[in-house]
Amino acid sequence: MMWNGTGRGIKALAVSLAVGLGMTACSRDYTVGYLYVTNAKALPGLITAYAIDFQSGSLQQLADSPIPSGGNNPVTLVAAPNGKYIYVLNRDTSNVVEFGIGTDGKIYAANTYGVVQGNGLTGTLPTAASIDPTGKFLYITFTYQNGFTTVRPGPGGVAVFPINTDGSLGTAVTTAGGGVTQPYFNVGNNPTAIVVSPSVTLNATQAATISQLNYVYVLDRETTGTGTPFGVLLTFSATILKGATTPVIAQVAGPVSGGTAAGTAPSAIAVDPTGHFIYVTDSATNQLYGYAATNTGAPLALLSSPFNTGLYPISVQVDPRGLFLYVANFASSTVGTYAINQATGALSGSGFGVQVATGPTCVTIDPAIGLYLYTSNNTDDSVSAEQLDPHTGALRQVQGTKFTSQSLPTCAVAVANGAHATQIVQ
Repeated sequence: MMWNGTGRGIKALAVSLAVGLGMTACSRDYTVGYLYVTNAKALPGLITAYAIDFQSGSLQQLADSPIPSGGNNPVTLVAAPNGKYIYVLNRDTSNVVEFGIGTDGKIYAANTYGVVQGNGLTGTLPTAASIDPTGKFLYITFTYQNGFTTVRPGPGGVAVFPINTDGSLGTAVTTAGGGVTQPYFNVGNNPTAIVVSPSVTLNATQAATISQLNYVYVLDRETTGTGTPFGVLLTFSATILKGATTPVIAQVAGPVSGGTAAGTAPSAIAVDPTGHFIYVTDSATNQLYGYAATNTGAPLALLSSPFNTGLYPISVQVDPRGLFLYVANFASSTVGTYAINQATGALSGSGFGVQVATGPTCVTIDPAIGLYLYTSNNTDDSVSAEQLDPHTGALRQVQGTKFTSQSLPTCAVAVANGAHATQIVQ
């Protein structure tokens, strides 16, 4: 692959970072991080693991990879902020499996949990997961509460698990719903995505009684009585009171039945690192909706929203510095690239973006240096790798892409290598 001026600039930046980290420029095989991809074809499902090359961004599959996901049809996975654990959601077996990450990037199954625990209640078909930026709690959306199925559709929920220092999950946070205590909080009939904002800066009055406050945003696909689909962005506050260890969950009022309008078929959600802006993809209308966070937590639609995407957008990711946003367009087989206006949250750029392999389902960016972007490609059984220009956000193919995966990749997440510093690209 020939390097143009931009490529040489990025290479020079990578070498300078290597010197700063105590690495030599000739250490082309230095592993800056690891990439983990869930694969849904096999029974049970699989996780494919790769090492990320520091200078090139290319992937090398780890020796013991793939390994079983601990259940059937793994749909997504999320990494702890410390890079020591990942949590995999297996949809058809309705469980979440904790994996420890070794110093060599290999992963080891540790514990398996039902997505709902306690009081004889169950929850089935998990759809999405998010961890708060402090690494204290794991949030999981699931499709059906106790007694509801595809035959008898009903409300979904969100289970909130404390994360212990060893990566294990504690007892789910309980809430009062319908006059009974339950180990989840209620959402609508089809929750599809979730994200937890950075901790809110507390004013003096709040700080007197509160030690931590986050907002939790949940996407919900609903239908009217006549069958017309519509999307809702639900907002919840997660408040940890002084002296307490678990959050009090409360829904924040919004203009649409307690929520905020979010297109027709909302599919994915992301928050910028400051927590000021929220972005939602709509797979039915091929649009991307932008919102501004408020001091009450209820999002307000950006005046410039919505923004065009490629066909069938189903994943969205903000880069570690909060400057750029990327959307995986499943039907276009592209990644849309946008620059974020830091003052207004408005987006500029190309919705169709750059071509990747067929059927991208998830987009993730390495958190170590923020130079490499990856997509899991569901209908191509592969992973695409792109190099991110830190100045413009533009993408260009990593040499050797695409990289082989197992059957039906569903999602991907990247973690930094051990104690390696994160977000060091300035």
